[in-house]
Amino acid sequence: MTDLIPELKPPVADAGTGCVRTGMALPRIDGRAKVTGAAQYAAEYHAPDLAHGVVVGSTIACGRIASLDTRAALAAPGVIEVITHLNRPRLRSFDLFYKDMTAPAGSPFRPLYDDRIHSSGQPVALVVARTFEEARYAAGLLDIAYQQRPHQTGLRSHLERAREPSHMKAGYTPPPDEKGHALQAWEAAPVRIDSSFYSGVEHHNPMELFSSTVIRARDGHLTIHDKTQSSQNSRWYVSHVFGLAKDKVTVRNTYVGGAFGSGLRPQYQLPLAVMAALMLKRSVRVTLTRQQMFTFGHRPETVQRLRLAASEDGKLQSIMHEAVAETSRSEDYVEAVVNWSGQLYACDNIRLDYQLVALDQFTPLDMRAPGAAHGMHALEIAMDELSYALKMDPLALRLANYASVNPTDGKPYSSKQLRQCYQQGAQLFGWARRPPAPRAMRVGRELVGWGMATGMWDAMQMFARASAVLHADGRLVVSSAATDIGTGTYTAMAMIAAEALGLPLERVVFQLGDSTLPVAPVEGGSSHVATVGSAVAGVCEKLCKSLLKLAHRLPDSPFSGKRMKDVEFAGGALRLRARPEVSVGLAALLATAGMQRMEEKYLMLPAMLKQRKYTRAVHSAVFCEVRVDEALGTVRVTRVVSAVAAGRIINARTAASQVSGGVVWGISQALHEESSMDHRHGRFMNHNFAEYHVAVNADIHDIQVVFVEEDDRIVSRIGAKGVGEIGIVGVAAAVSNAIYHATGRRLRSTPMTPDKVLPGETPPA
Repeated sequence: MTDLIPELKPPVADAGTGCVRTGMALPRIDGRAKVTGAAQYAAEYHAPDLAHGVVVGSTIACGRIASLDTRAALAAPGVIEVITHLNRPRLRSFDLFYKDMTAPAGSPFRPLYDDRIHSSGQPVALVVARTFEEARYAAGLLDIAYQQRPHQTGLRSHLERAREPSHMKAGYTPPPDEKGHALQAWEAAPVRIDSSFYSGVEHHNPMELFSSTVIRARDGHLTIHDKTQSSQNSRWYVSHVFGLAKDKVTVRNTYVGGAFGSGLRPQYQLPLAVMAALMLKRSVRVTLTRQQMFTFGHRPETVQRLRLAASEDGKLQSIMHEAVAETSRSEDYVEAVVNWSGQLYACDNIRLDYQLVALDQFTPLDMRAPGAAHGMHALEIAMDELSYALKMDPLALRLANYASVNPTDGKPYSSKQLRQCYQQGAQLFGWARRPPAPRAMRVGRELVGWGMATGMWDAMQMFARASAVLHADGRLVVSSAATDIGTGTYTAMAMIAAEALGLPLERVVFQLGDSTLPVAPVEGGSSHVATVGSAVAGVCEKLCKSLLKLAHRLPDSPFSGKRMKDVEFAGGALRLRARPEVSVGLAALLATAGMQRMEEKYLMLPAMLKQRKYTRAVHSAVFCEVRVDEALGTVRVTRVVSAVAAGRIINARTAASQVSGGVVWGISQALHEESSMDHRHGRFMNHNFAEYHVAVNADIHDIQVVFVEEDDRIVSRIGAKGVGEIGIVGVAAAVSNAIYHATGRRLRSTPMTPDKVLPGETPPA
C-alpha cells in the first residue's frame, strides 16, 4: 500500500534529536509531492484501454426528454458509444440503493435513469470516445428535444410555500422547543432589534474538477480513482447502485485538490463513469467541466429574520431567529442555521424556527461550516446592531451575555475558552483604540472601520478504525481510510503516531485514501483529527503495550515488572523514565524476539454516554478592519485577527493555514461570491471563474491567527477538536460590522458588492 503515497519525505522535526511533539509547526508531508507534480489526482491515472466520457446536460429546469437523436454523434470520429436513459446498463430502482452515507431524507438523484428533468444542467447523455477532445466535439452533435414544464426557482418568490422539513438528515439536530416566552419578552423589552437577512447561492468551486477514472481489470474488478471526501462512501454508493460485491470495487482518493463539502456525496460523474466501464467492458474517465461544477449541490439560498431584545444594561431578554432555505423537489436538505442563536448567549427566552421551500434545483450540499456560515452571520450582525442601539461597545455586549452553560438545555461546555479568544484577539488587534461612533476614522479618501464577531462550530467525533505495523527496520506504517482534502491529514496523523512511539517523522508513514483500508468516516464537519487522530493514538498505544510485553521477556530484562507509566518511547527506543540511559531500540526488540513485524488494530468508538452530557463546540473571535471608498463603493479588508479555541492543536502550521484559508473564504463570501440565476430558464448564468467572483491575492492583506490554549479530553482522547470550519464562521459578519463602523451603512445581504455600499437608499436584505 505504500505505493499510494509517492515519495513522501517528511521533514525532520528536530535536527538534533528528530523528536516529534504534537503542537509543533511542521510543513506538510505531502507538500513536496504536490509542488513537484508527483501527486496524482483522480483525472491523472491512465490505462491502456482508457476511453473518455463527456457529459451532456439538460437545457431546461423541469420537464422530460421528448426525443434524443444520437446518430450524428455516433458517426463522429473516435466515438465509441452514446449512453442515455434508453440504452444504459441495468440500474437498481429503489431509492435506498442510491443513498450514500451522507444523504438527506428523500429520493436521491439517479443519473440517466429515465426521461424526467429535475434541474437545469442535469446529465441527459454521456458521449464516450477514444479521446476527450473527440468526445467533447461529438457531445455538441446530439439533437435533443424537450417537453418543458413550468419551473419554480428563486427562494424569495416562493416563501409562501415554506414548510417544516418532513425528515431530518443523519447528524442534524432540529431547533429545540421554545424556551420561556420569547415574543412577550421581546415586546416588553426597552431596546429591540428586528432585522432581515439574505444570502445568495454559493458554489464550492475547488480547484480540482470532479473526475472519476475507472480502471477495469481483466477479471472485471474496478479500481476507481475518484474525487471524493470518502473512498468508502463512493465504494458504498457504486456497490449498491450497480449491485456489485464490495470486493469487486476499490476506490482511491490519495490526493484531493480541495472539496469544502462538495465531495461529501458522490457526484454524478462517478456513476456515469462506472456505467460506461461496465457497458463497454473497458476503462473510462469522466471529468466535469468548470461550467458543470455549477450543476450539482451548492450552499443554499437562505432568508432569515432575527429579533433581539435587551434591558438597558445590555442583558438579552429575548432571541427569536427564523430561517427559510431552499431544497430540491426530491430531497429535504437541512442545515443547523438557527440553532447557534440558542447556544451562544445567555438568555431566558429563545424561539428558533427553520423551514424549507422545495424548488426545481439540484439538492443543496454542505459547504464549509454549513448553516453556521449563514446563521452566525445574521446573529452577529444583529448583535452589532443591538450594541449601537444600547450605545455599548460590541465586545462588551458579548461579554455581558457570556454563556457559561448552553442556554437551551443547561448542559455545561466540554471546554470553552471564548473569553480568552475575546481577550487575546482584541489585544492583538488593538480593539481598545476603536472610536465608538461610525465614520470616525479616515485614511486619505477611504473611510476606516473596525468590526468584530463571534464564531462557533460543533466539535464532533465519529467512529474509526486504524491499524499500525512496526517493521523490523524500525519503520512504522499506520493506516486508515481517511481523506486529506488539503487539510494536512497525512502530516497530523504521522505526528500523532511518531510522538506515541518516539520515532522521527521520516520513519512514519500514514496511509489513507483507499477503500480497502480500515474504516474511517467521511471527511467533513471538522471531525477528522478528533476521530481518526484518536484511532491512531489508540492503535499506537496498543502497539506500545505489546512492545513493553516483549521487553518483559528480554533476558535479565530491566523492564521486568514495569508498567506503561514507568517507561517512555523516545529516539526510536523504549526506555525507563527514571533511568533514561536504560533503553532498548524498537528494531532490536523485534529482532531479539525473531519478529519481522508487529501489528495492532484498534476500533475507536466515541464515549457517547459521557459526551452527551456536554455541549461540545469550537469557538472564535474575529476582529476586522476595512477601508471603504464611498465614491466607488469598494471595500478592502486590510486586517483580520482570528483568535480560536479548538482544543489541542496537533500541527500549528497546518492548523493556522486552515483558519487563514477560512478567513480568505469568509472575505470572499462577504464581498464577492454569488451564483446568479436567470429564473426565466432556471439556470445559473455566471458558471465560470470570469463571472463567479472569488477573492484573489489582491483582495487579501494581513491575517493573524492565534490559538488559545485549550485541551478537551471529552471531545477526543487526544484533546483536539477541529479547525476546518471555524475559520470562516463570523468573518463575513465582522466585515459587515466593520463596513457599518466605517460608513454608518448597515448591510444585511451577501455579497456586499459596491452597488450596496454606495451611498443612497438602504439596500433591501
